[in-house]
Amino acid sequence: MTPALSPSRAADFKQCPLLYRFRTIDKIEAPPSPAAARGTLVHAVLEHLFELPAAERTPEAAVGLLPSRWEALVTERPELAEMIEESESLNEAGWFADAQALVERWFTLEDPTRLEPAERELYVETEVDGLTLRGYVDRLDIAPTGQVRVVDYKTGRSPSERFEGKALFQMKFYALVLWRMQGRIPDLLQLVYLADGEVVRYVPDEGELRGLERNLKAVWQAVARAAETGDWRPRTSRLCNWCDFQHLCPEFGGTPPPLPAGAAELAVAPSRSAEVDPTDD
Repeated sequence: MTPALSPSRAADFKQCPLLYRFRTIDKIEAPPSPAAARGTLVHAVLEHLFELPAAERTPEAAVGLLPSRWEALVTERPELAEMIEESESLNEAGWFADAQALVERWFTLEDPTRLEPAERELYVETEVDGLTLRGYVDRLDIAPTGQVRVVDYKTGRSPSERFEGKALFQMKFYALVLWRMQGRIPDLLQLVYLADGEVVRYVPDEGELRGLERNLKAVWQAVARAAETGDWRPRTSRLCNWCDFQHLCPEFGGTPPPLPAGAAELAVAPSRSAEVDPTDD
């Protein structure tokens, strides 16, 4: 199997090797959350809106896509509908209203009638010295002049400077992969935060992408060592406060499950199912 790394899994290991293990080796999925489900729904609406002719890409049309996109999602993942219906603390009408508000806010940040994305939900992959780097880009814009913009939607709030690095890491990862695929560095990386209407733009350069490439190789060497030794010790930080796996973490009194058979192989060949950022809300 070819070793493979996605931006979310690389970020997992950098944050905490045990987190990487839980997601990649043990295949433990975090319980669905209303915020994550709402993020998935909004992403689907913004993706499918561009199937309409430019003049028809209105806020009303986007809001009109919410019911059909939600139906498609729950057909594939019925546990999402069950979560919404069974939650005692969640008002279903209010949850959909929040999703509608996020969709409508996007129109204050970008004008889809003037956009013709080159790609949406684009799978990208390249190989660097025997290591496959891969992931999914929300949107790729190519201007008539040839300039390339990588766009990612975030349905949460824009982070403080302390936590902005993780989001930019993901975007720089995509820039590196696209550079190695196409032979040119994207001109602009753009993060669109729908909860508070912030847009973060970043211009990558060759030097930092080469530095990122070296960093990813080092991360991968560390993953390979952990896979060989079985040492997936936790690394505590303030991010532990938002971890879904505290109940399994020794730092919080938990006990990880026994390593599954073939753990070393699972560690170095994550499947495509691990490439969608589970915190992409």
